[in-house]
Amino acid sequence: MANWWKESVVYQIYPRSFKDSNGDGIGDLQGIISKLDYLKALGIDVLWLSPIYDSPNDDNGYDIRNYQAIMQEFGTMADFDELLQQAHHRGIKLVLDLVVNHTSDEHVWFAESRKSKNNPYRDYYIWGDGKTDGKPPNNWGSVFSGSAWKYDDATRQYYLHMFSQKQPDLNWENPKVRNEIYNMMVWWLDKGIDGFRMDVINMISKEQSFQDGETYGGLYGNPSPYIINGPRVHEFLKEMNQRVLSKYDVMTVGETPAATTEDAQRYTGENEHELNMVFQFEHMGLEAAGGSKWTDRRFRLTDLKQVFTKWQKGLEGRGWNSLYWNNHDQPRVVSRFGNDKKYWAQSAKMLATCLHMQQGTPYIYQGEELGMTNTVFHSIDDCRDIEAINAYHEMTTQQGVSPQEMLCYINRISRDNARTPMQWDSSAFAGFSTAEPWIAVNENYKRINAAAQVEVEGSVFSYYQKLIQLRHQYPIIVYASFDLLLPESEELFVFTRTRGEQQLLTICSFAEQNVEYHLPQRFADDEKQLLIANYPCEPCTEKITLRPYEARVYLHK
Repeated sequence: MANWWKESVVYQIYPRSFKDSNGDGIGDLQGIISKLDYLKALGIDVLWLSPIYDSPNDDNGYDIRNYQAIMQEFGTMADFDELLQQAHHRGIKLVLDLVVNHTSDEHVWFAESRKSKNNPYRDYYIWGDGKTDGKPPNNWGSVFSGSAWKYDDATRQYYLHMFSQKQPDLNWENPKVRNEIYNMMVWWLDKGIDGFRMDVINMISKEQSFQDGETYGGLYGNPSPYIINGPRVHEFLKEMNQRVLSKYDVMTVGETPAATTEDAQRYTGENEHELNMVFQFEHMGLEAAGGSKWTDRRFRLTDLKQVFTKWQKGLEGRGWNSLYWNNHDQPRVVSRFGNDKKYWAQSAKMLATCLHMQQGTPYIYQGEELGMTNTVFHSIDDCRDIEAINAYHEMTTQQGVSPQEMLCYINRISRDNARTPMQWDSSAFAGFSTAEPWIAVNENYKRINAAAQVEVEGSVFSYYQKLIQLRHQYPIIVYASFDLLLPESEELFVFTRTRGEQQLLTICSFAEQNVEYHLPQRFADDEKQLLIANYPCEPCTEKITLRPYEARVYLHK
């Protein structure tokens, strides 16, 4: 079935933090294998693994040293082959992370590239002369703070790294680079994997003038206009599709920061022959201020609804949405958009309902199905994420932010919130490992864990099971058009999905008090069916009183 990925629910695993099988405090492939029955019970269709390739781990595996080897801490290629076979045996597809905007500086290509200016691999990366004053080729800032250029003594030139200094950017202008990547993709697809999630894939084409970017009061210029959705990105993706992807029945999702709905139509349109869907970040940037994610701003519901609606309507009939609240780069949704204290379970279930009832392929990030929350970092020494650590030092030493204030931002928005170990049970280290994990377990693991929820009626886990079953059971949840109601409400997120004569009504309260709601005329009768709700509900006709963080979904035939 060509569009199986439209009807699927995807589960993302961050292997380092999922399950440790050998007692070294680091999750691994055998750990994942041991939990496949848990995932089968949840009901998901596809597993997406964050990078498992050989890596020095400067950016937790997103700095790849060898694309065709497994990170030693995670196991062996034999373990991977077993994982693939065991997942397929359970009817679960497996998608890998494709990280091809950059490699590790320890990759053999880069080791060769930096040897001399006339090395055959020199043009695999982006090198440039410094300015006459010895400064880098331009003023671009790296995503991970500091300059995007690193001086290399051996050849007295700079190389471009849009992320860490240990993540040099590949030169996609070089057809040899593209051939190497396509051959590597074919190697994995021939093994039997079911697709790729493509890391920052809309950054692979750089504007070749390499001119300075605008500065906004900081030390560095903004590179985004020159590196995001670049001049040849669609050409490269069409080539990748034609050479590789079109020959397999696979799922592809591109991570595309700063993409607009118009960009996404080009990336995901069925007649474009590029990708199946993209991850957009607009709803993830609603609290940012002045271009920085490091704030304590709270989102406004009207803004959140406006973004979701823009993407639902913008891709309707023109492309396909990926639906997510959480991933390895985002804080926990119940802490961010819900209430992780008084209304923890209610808001976790409401947020799940709100997302899974929209059009697109839903993604569940490990622990989301248990309502895992943000953690508490008492000091910067508790953090492991290079982005947070660099930002802490830059903002406290150069921008006048106090250490306490910066820790407050890190506790709210840092990527490490998503990377604390999976909470399996109430035993030591949450049942993740028999040894102290690479990053501390969230202190609430004795209360929030899988053992306390699996096969427990009314649990967050059982609610996610029900949502997944509904998606598999009712095509209207997958294919229907989307329409927002009450766009001005700062309390309720209400929308319909319409397919032929059928209509779904999803009502989600983001309020911490009771809110009255008058049902649309079509639903003000006894013909409607309550598909799911996160509180016990009495039959109703015209008016309902929604309790804090209440969610209901009605079907009218």
